[in-house]
Amino acid sequence: MATKSSEKPSKESKMKSKEEHNESEIFASCSFSSLGLHPTLCNELRERMDFDAPTLVQAQAIPVIISGRHVLVNAATGTGKTVAYLAPIIHQLQGHEPRIQRSDGTFALVLVPTRELCMQVCEILQKLLHRFHWIVPGYIMGGENRSKEKARLRKGISVLVATPGRLLDHLRHTSSFLHANLRWIIFDEADRILELGFGKEIEEILDILGSRQDASVDEEIAESYISEHPRQNVLLSATLNEKVNHLAKISLENPVMIGLDYKKKQPVLSIKDFGSLGSDANYELEHPVKMMSSSNGDFRVPAQLVQRYVKVSCGLRLAVLLSILKDLLERGTSQKIVVFFSTCDAVDFHHSLLSEFKFSPHPQPEEQLRQMFVGCKTLRLHGNMKQDDRRTTFQAFKTEKLALLLSTDVAARGLDFPKVRFIIQYDSPGEATEYVHRVGRTARLGERGDSLLFLQPVEMDYLQDLEKHGISLTEYPLLKVLDSFPLYNEKRHVKKVLSLESHPWVLLLQKALEAFILAEPRMKKLAITTFCSWVRAYAAHRGELKRIFMVKKLHLGHVAKSFALKEQPSLVGKSFQKETKKRKRDEKQKGLSKKRKFSRKTLQQKI
Repeated sequence: MATKSSEKPSKESKMKSKEEHNESEIFASCSFSSLGLHPTLCNELRERMDFDAPTLVQAQAIPVIISGRHVLVNAATGTGKTVAYLAPIIHQLQGHEPRIQRSDGTFALVLVPTRELCMQVCEILQKLLHRFHWIVPGYIMGGENRSKEKARLRKGISVLVATPGRLLDHLRHTSSFLHANLRWIIFDEADRILELGFGKEIEEILDILGSRQDASVDEEIAESYISEHPRQNVLLSATLNEKVNHLAKISLENPVMIGLDYKKKQPVLSIKDFGSLGSDANYELEHPVKMMSSSNGDFRVPAQLVQRYVKVSCGLRLAVLLSILKDLLERGTSQKIVVFFSTCDAVDFHHSLLSEFKFSPHPQPEEQLRQMFVGCKTLRLHGNMKQDDRRTTFQAFKTEKLALLLSTDVAARGLDFPKVRFIIQYDSPGEATEYVHRVGRTARLGERGDSLLFLQPVEMDYLQDLEKHGISLTEYPLLKVLDSFPLYNEKRHVKKVLSLESHPWVLLLQKALEAFILAEPRMKKLAITTFCSWVRAYAAHRGELKRIFMVKKLHLGHVAKSFALKEQPSLVGKSFQKETKKRKRDEKQKGLSKKRKFSRKTLQQKI
């Protein structure tokens, strides 16, 4: 999906290409060994992780983390942040004297927001620790057998990866969990951890571990940890906000900040440069809150990511999505695509549809002429799936060369699926931060990637909201793609089709989808359920986004068509209308009561 040759490169793209050139010069003169890492670990990074040279974030972060300073890393997704904190930890642990033993308990703790990211980080750990067998990796997370986790903790886990809820559970109730030797606490995808509502859990974890930097922590606990084992905390986040600010304030002590200055990159340093860090090395580091808040404007996306949008009326969304998927998957033998939806029901519905829907462009095809519309392995991933099913999907999508993953935002953070070529945001991501994390599943580690955002005509103001954060999108050539599909016994229009609504391919496909849903009672029931949950999710947009994604602007009959339903489900429509009327009535009554109170107060003042 290359951009038109007539388009002139923008000022922003020129700046990005210049930055890429500067980065390539830095990479050429930098190696993992020059950053101070052990030779064996450098070999593991090259042989098992395919890292010939460090990325810019790794080159900046590794020497600082080795030096023992607290660190805040703000960098785009897919820049190798996981290795940036794991490599220096392993380097320190392998050189520990005396050699660490399993019975010593946990030395490093990595906190992540989701189960899938937990497994991914642990998998990278296992690769890097291949030749350091005495350092034991492990993970604990929700959905796993708590008793088995307790047994593993009793034996000892040197580097522990955990989700916040399960970690807090073990800190409270597993007396055999030894963490007296803890030296590192890493907050990976910190913004997502906080968005998922783990703020209080994180604060309690910091209190229990004696690693809180503000005055509320028990001084005796803090001193006992600091005197025996100097603590180092590292916070990593692709986006920054007030909650991340607060976490940085309570967990980091005079941190070195990496990647925060968008226009001026910090120099790449070696471990020798950190022999003695005085005040000169801390330029602009004295006021972290001020710096972070000033960085909230623009979000970082990879320079090699091609970002596009497609404007589609609600009733044609499904036919257009399937057409784009068919076009992409038939173009290459090695193609991975991730499609994001707003609800678990939507993931299940579209997964069932794509797994069963057969189609032929012939007007009256024989059954044997019908073929699966999308001829590749289709997988699904969402939070309501069983843990074993989630793990199976996660591993399968990583290993497949040609595959389609349908997912909620559970796959939007931190997950590194190799060779993902295309991201489709079928349902709006809402906040611009979510947009950034979704597109971050492609164009990772310098590879090219494409993203496509679906928008209805009434939602086009969302592009302006993204532009406020430095994100600009170009229009996807949809009609060109639709014109490429064959139509049999159809008179080709002499005039070019200018309207999507009148395109013969879209009309034919929509008709076939509606016939399929009508003929399958199970699919029809699932479509109605999905329709209901989708409208509820749409109504849940908050703050400024409510102005763009307004439920009252939706035509529910057209929404029904986006799930291949010929008619709007009457029961759902009525109940939704009743809820809307009730909410308006309650708001009106609330307003009247406020007016009454105000009039009484005014009267009393006059008297």
